[in-house]
Amino acid sequence: MLAVRDLHAWYGRSHVLHGVAFDVRPGEIVALLGRNGSGRSTTARALMGLVEWKGAVAWRGAPLAGRRPFEIARLGIGYVPESRDVFPGLTVHQNLLLGQKRTKKPGRWGFDDMYRLFPRLRERRDAPAGVLSGGEQQMLALCRTLMGDPDLIVVDEPTEGLAPQLVAQVGAWLQALRARGVAVLLIEQKLTIALAISDRTLVMGHGRIVFDGTPAQLRAQPAVQREWLEV
Repeated sequence: MLAVRDLHAWYGRSHVLHGVAFDVRPGEIVALLGRNGSGRSTTARALMGLVEWKGAVAWRGAPLAGRRPFEIARLGIGYVPESRDVFPGLTVHQNLLLGQKRTKKPGRWGFDDMYRLFPRLRERRDAPAGVLSGGEQQMLALCRTLMGDPDLIVVDEPTEGLAPQLVAQVGAWLQALRARGVAVLLIEQKLTIALAISDRTLVMGHGRIVFDGTPAQLRAQPAVQREWLEV
């Protein structure tokens, strides 16, 4: 589905990614792990055409080079940035409406799905997004992206700053995506949830992939965890 080969990316003169390569297959959760500054968020931004990059990135065999972010989204790749970026002056329901994909064919997800997954959003549907708590804004950002009916969703630090109960809820939400055939590239620092729900794990260090394997294989390599993940 998504094939990344020899991906390099820059912020100005700063060379951040150095030949990143990995795949995301249909209907799987791939966790992208690493310390802050390892290049995980830059990888997501490069996939969405938000930073300067070179290399070979293909979506269903078609190259993404030169495509603008909205074109990439229309191809079926959703993106939830760490900053959430909800529209603060619009209500919860209006934010969801903006994310809705307008096609003749009905999508896999609708408003009822979003409100069932996160009942708190139903309670707050008429509230401006700007008055929501951080956790509620995270729920809204996730659901707004899902309303676009993507086949792959790239999620950057979805559990950052959330209470344990909400962390578990986000984990269940990601597994619900997989059950409906949506692939997930999960950028996460919380090793526990990443290992619990992912099919494969990638570890980044210094702008490169330094480990690619199953959660069980990563658990069996404490040296990798010490060198690249532990603070």
